[in-house]
Amino acid sequence: MVIATVFLAIIGISGGFALGTEHRRDRDSQATAPQSPQTPDTNPVSDQPAPAGPSCPDQMLATARRLGITGQLSEVLQVRTEDTGLVVWICQDPAAKLYYQANRGGVDGQWVEGETALFLSDVEKSGDSYIATANDGATFTVSTTELHIVKKNGKVEDHPVRVQ
Repeated sequence: MVIATVFLAIIGISGGFALGTEHRRDRDSQATAPQSPQTPDTNPVSDQPAPAGPSCPDQMLATARRLGITGQLSEVLQVRTEDTGLVVWICQDPAAKLYYQANRGGVDGQWVEGETALFLSDVEKSGDSYIATANDGATFTVSTTELHIVKKNGKVEDHPVRVQ
């Protein structure tokens, strides 16, 4: 009876250890995967020709790749705020999906996603403007004349821009 109990205990411990190891491996792989609220491009279009226009900055392309966006991104609009020096790019992939990228200091400035840079994939064209929406509900409306920001707390910022 004692031997059977020990044997069953060993089996139970081994099974628990194996399940725990599998769970930890799944959790660790999820933790090391790019964690982004952005929706990745689920229809890779890398074999399609890039849309007309200059290529978007390499740093933006690197961020897009980390998020699973594989198509080439071409610039649709680039502006710099006159008061803060923030540079904003609107780019599109071959399927005409739009992306927003902003970076303090432009392409030559420090580029740290989430600190000095912001990449958004929820972008829509509205007339002559592009409206990018962040996961927290903040909106960034960019045109050839201004960057209009409505933060999640409702605070509004307007920045005059010039086309680059």
